[in-house]
Amino acid sequence: MLVLLGFGMIAVFMTLIMTKRLAPVPALILVPVLFGLLAGSGPELSGAVISSIKSVGPTACLLFFAIIFFGLMIDVGMFDPLIRFILRFVHHDPVRLAVGTALMTSIVSLDGDGSTTFIIVTSAFLPLYQRVGMHPWVLTCIAATANGVLNTVPWGDPPFEHPRP
Repeated sequence: MLVLLGFGMIAVFMTLIMTKRLAPVPALILVPVLFGLLAGSGPELSGAVISSIKSVGPTACLLFFAIIFFGLMIDVGMFDPLIRFILRFVHHDPVRLAVGTALMTSIVSLDGDGSTTFIIVTSAFLPLYQRVGMHPWVLTCIAATANGVLNTVPWGDPPFEHPRP
């Protein structure tokens, strides 16, 4: 029953967002609360929400900081020399562009944060992909593959949590 409620919650959430009946943030708050009440966890719902915020809060703060920090670094041009270097190598050749994407993603992924990697790589390479006529999915697949490999470094995003003794 809970699985069906979970799929229903995702369907309702996506429908509300895609039909523009609710903005994403209110939908992320209201839809889970309504489905939690529908699941029958009325009095325990507030405790579960507080517990979840306590466990996810530090990670969310770190992610927000990383996105703001690297967004600022992109705006001030910190990555421009690296982008120019790769662009000199790439020219307008689709194969070289794919290799350049993998190279840039590999270098940027060394920080261990996948979200900032996609922010940097997408902002640098999406205009090139559009200019060459390559589909943006190619960019996404190459970046995801290179980032996935480099997330196995010890400081990277863990694929799962190890149970603590």
